[in-house]
Amino acid sequence: MKTARSFAAAASCAFLLYAGASIAQVKVPAPSPSQTVKQEFALSNVELSYSRPNTKGRVIMGDLVPYNKVWRTGANSATTITFGEDVKFGGVAVKAGKYGLVTIPGQQKWTVILTSSLDVTKPADYKQENDIARVTVTPVRTQFSQESFTIGFENVQYNSMVLALSWDKVKVPVVISADIDGKIEAQIDAAMQTEKKPYFQAAMFYADQHKDLKKAVSYIDQAADAQPDAFWVMYQKARIHSMAKDNATAKAAAQKSLELATAAKSDDYVALNKKLLATLK
Repeated sequence: MKTARSFAAAASCAFLLYAGASIAQVKVPAPSPSQTVKQEFALSNVELSYSRPNTKGRVIMGDLVPYNKVWRTGANSATTITFGEDVKFGGVAVKAGKYGLVTIPGQQKWTVILTSSLDVTKPADYKQENDIARVTVTPVRTQFSQESFTIGFENVQYNSMVLALSWDKVKVPVVISADIDGKIEAQIDAAMQTEKKPYFQAAMFYADQHKDLKKAVSYIDQAADAQPDAFWVMYQKARIHSMAKDNATAKAAAQKSLELATAAKSDDYVALNKKLLATLK
């Protein structure tokens, strides 16, 4: 009898090992799939890694995601964010680097935290002394429910954008900004001392960011002189002179750009020039 029981036990163990080995070889979709988002921003990139749980008919805020407790802000592994350069996160200065992203949800306010800890997967892992930035954000109620938890970047401008956490009918926005104007101007000044002067790029920066219209005019004129057959450059010359209220020069440049764009069969620039000319009459 003892031998029979021993045999049965051994057979059972063997079956479990076999079953375990079989299961390990089966790949199934993750219930909360991970996502990595890389956003070009300012003079570098911001990269975000997190997991995306689904609502699945459950009550999310205040239940699955408890109020007033640290949340890993996703599922499975820790959520992290990497900044390629120094930024301000919700107005707080943050050095370039990789950080954990955790939150403390609330009914009226959320606390969004960047921490030096990269492994916060449960409240016990969080240590407030490792905070790098801690900002208070008012959540926004949305009209439609977001089934999958989503962290993304919205309203991406050249020096600011919004990190938006969205799930169910709640969105939590945090503004990220970068002070890069001085760096760009220094690059332009240095490049202007070289043989290949970036007249076009410099003109676009000073015009589009409303930095110095006189410099924009000077640089775009030199860019157009260097590339007289470039319809896209000539269009920008017309646009920038229009901004400077020099309608005569703007009109002549737009007409020249229109002729060049028509010959090149560039319908987009044909339309842009016609639209601009209509405002210069």
